[in-house]
Amino acid sequence: MNAPHASPVSDSAATPHRPIQALPDQLISQIAAGEVIERPSAVVKELLENALDAGSTQITVRLEQGGVKRIAITDNGRGIPPEQLPLALARHATSKIASLTDLENVSTLGFRGEALASIASVAQLTVTSRTADAPHAWEITGSQFGTVAPASGAQGTTIDVQDLYFNTPARRKFLKSEQTEYGHCAEVVRRIALARPDVSFSLSHNGKTVDHWNVGEFAKRSAHILGDEFANARLPLDESAGPLRLHGFVGLPTASKARADGQYFYVNGRFVRDKLLTHAVRAAYQDVLHGDRYPAYALSLMLDPALVDVNVHPSKIEVRFRDSRAVHQFVFHAVSRALAQTSAVSFGNLPQQAGEGEGDSQTAASATTTATGGGLPWIREQQQQTFSAQFAEPPRPYSFGGNSGFGVRQNTEAYGSMFRSDPPAGEALTGRPAAGYPGSTAAPAPAPLPEGDFPLGFALAQLHGIYVLAQNQAGLVVVDMHAAHERILYEQLKTALDGNEIFLQPLLIPVTFYADPVEVGTVEEHQETLSALGFDIAVMSPTTLAVRAVPALLKNADAQTLARDVLRDVREYGGSRVLLERRNELLGTLACHTAVRANRSLTLPEMNALLRQMEATERSDQCNHGRPTWTQMGLSDLDKLFLRGQ
Repeated sequence: MNAPHASPVSDSAATPHRPIQALPDQLISQIAAGEVIERPSAVVKELLENALDAGSTQITVRLEQGGVKRIAITDNGRGIPPEQLPLALARHATSKIASLTDLENVSTLGFRGEALASIASVAQLTVTSRTADAPHAWEITGSQFGTVAPASGAQGTTIDVQDLYFNTPARRKFLKSEQTEYGHCAEVVRRIALARPDVSFSLSHNGKTVDHWNVGEFAKRSAHILGDEFANARLPLDESAGPLRLHGFVGLPTASKARADGQYFYVNGRFVRDKLLTHAVRAAYQDVLHGDRYPAYALSLMLDPALVDVNVHPSKIEVRFRDSRAVHQFVFHAVSRALAQTSAVSFGNLPQQAGEGEGDSQTAASATTTATGGGLPWIREQQQQTFSAQFAEPPRPYSFGGNSGFGVRQNTEAYGSMFRSDPPAGEALTGRPAAGYPGSTAAPAPAPLPEGDFPLGFALAQLHGIYVLAQNQAGLVVVDMHAAHERILYEQLKTALDGNEIFLQPLLIPVTFYADPVEVGTVEEHQETLSALGFDIAVMSPTTLAVRAVPALLKNADAQTLARDVLRDVREYGGSRVLLERRNELLGTLACHTAVRANRSLTLPEMNALLRQMEATERSDQCNHGRPTWTQMGLSDLDKLFLRGQ
């Protein structure tokens, strides 16, 4: 019987016995290159970081065959003296740290002292450099043992890397296509260029210039790199707290993406992919963004270098904070406050439709001036009172004569009467038609729209029981009434819960319903949580529950449905967790149940009250699921539809 074959892994005879010995320098550098130089884009990153650390203000990147054939980066930085050129190619040689204190307070992008030596071990490398006081440039080729020779060149440094992995063919086989490798290189250039708008960058591939960014403001650089879609749908952010400062732009939730390819986060100028920071931003978007969508942003966090460790990964793309919780909370609250600006008034710019020109955007911007408190107090008071009732009163549609069958809420010729500075005597708050309303006999005196007091304008009609049509200075505003009301209620519930001001609304007749033993047990176990949410639910029998009070903000919702939803979430997540971790989801569910439903007929005062409340509510540009609540059609858009002026 033959003996079984020994496993190649376990067969000790297959591994020759060698004594412990020091590895050759070339092999050490190649091992380091395996960690640092994964692909051509890693070379580009290391060389660009060195160029910026040298104080460059102009950087040119030239690539051939996706960077595999050639990577040449030229800068106008300080340059390297000829006597230091060999040392620049030696392992663990750097001008950026000299002690442990320096390592714990890294303020430069590169500092390991491995990049050039690692690159030189797997490619043909030439360094040409000239300092400000040198009569000409100097050049070294190959490795630290190469000859330093005179060369031509302006002040700064050019590093030319050719035939990457020429001596390690196994590594070269793992590279992707030319276009794929070029794409990775171009993305690295974009990331670094975005962080340094004070430096001009030029990128070419196979002899053709692909991109060029002049020195400019961060707003302009980010618009160039992230595109017009981001530039037209972003919010500025600049907040500081102690040693922390976060600045940049966050994208509007309504301009979210299907992929996370529009997210740029920097720590002290270094692009990072940090789970803690990503989670903080994602948490800030949680109640304004659909779960499978991704926000776009370009954010820079600045802090004392001693408070962050950038030496936790060879590629330096991950960081570790000394006080991670404080950083997470700071980023979360800063982004949350920026997103709170997304209301018609405080955002300061009405959403533009594709194709709107600058003139239209200026007109739109002028229509979003913050209300000054002047203007039409009687209209505001009436609308506020109407909305405060949460649409409790049944609607009283005006008489439309022959137009009623079309669902138009008001005769547009009579619209001017809505802008009177004083209410018609005895009619302003009675619900009876004022002069100029359909059904009145007085002739209206048309008046122009008020200047900037009401960014969302005034209601003209309700379309199919779903949309409110309004007119503002820029043109036509279309509002999804359920989505808008849902956001308003949601924000009111959050504010009330945060301030422990959720008031109970006792029901005149308690609502009783059949309950299973689990629901009954949930009520008995979590009375404190239910009370904090504004519910008074009593156990009447082993199979019966009675809803005796609901949150005052939700008094018009179906009490039984609300109670079952609350009990389900409390049962599933527990009393403490539902108030902490699942609070927003629960409040969103409650708001959705209570918001005005489709096909609900609204009066004009109710529609206008909804518009005014939207203008006063944070994040009212989108519902809790990230859908837009309103959109603007400028007069130019309408003119194009009907070919006016063509």
